[in-house]
Amino acid sequence: MAKLGLSSKRLQIDKANTTVTIAVAAATFVVIFSLFACRALLSTRSYQAKVINEKETAVRQLKANIEAVDKLVISYKEFSARPDNIINGISTGTGDRDGDNAKITLDALPSKYDFPALVSSIEKLVSQNNFRIVSISGIDQEVEQKTDGASPSPQPVELPFKATVSGAYDPMQELIKVFDQSIRPIQPQIVTFTAQGENKEVQLEFDAKTYYLPEKTLSITTKEVK
Repeated sequence: MAKLGLSSKRLQIDKANTTVTIAVAAATFVVIFSLFACRALLSTRSYQAKVINEKETAVRQLKANIEAVDKLVISYKEFSARPDNIINGISTGTGDRDGDNAKITLDALPSKYDFPALVSSIEKLVSQNNFRIVSISGIDQEVEQKTDGASPSPQPVELPFKATVSGAYDPMQELIKVFDQSIRPIQPQIVTFTAQGENKEVQLEFDAKTYYLPEKTLSITTKEVK
């Protein structure tokens, strides 16, 4: 009977130990699960906070851009509608120095590479001052420039060329001033005068460069929040 009582107590103890073990295991599982759940929730909260912050930043930038566009439109209209342009011509006229300021700005720094248009401009500038174009040459980089494309932050690009002009000697000395006063910036680099026999004509050969300003693009990008 004593052995039977001892076995019964041992069974109760073993059962109690098993219950405690199960309870401890369940509690451990709950604690670990809670820790992982809290970590996941904190990570999600941190991610959502970053997303909300980036969205708010984008909204503020968008509002600033809209305000900037409105101000730019007003400034452009005021700049373009002035009766006298920036080179003392008439904005609504048709003379060489006439035209609104927007047109003059584009004439000064075109937004695209166009070597044939440059040749036409030089020929017009020279012929208006009673000189004769002998030759104009340069490297046509149209294909290369199209490949480069537009840029978010464009910089003026050099456009080199060579030209030979013929005319009387005395007026020829003023030709450099003519280029200097041109709407489009033209910078002679090397200038050479050559006499042309007894007719008192000379040829002016010069290497020069002008510029164009590639158009600015509006770049809309996406950002991944991690």
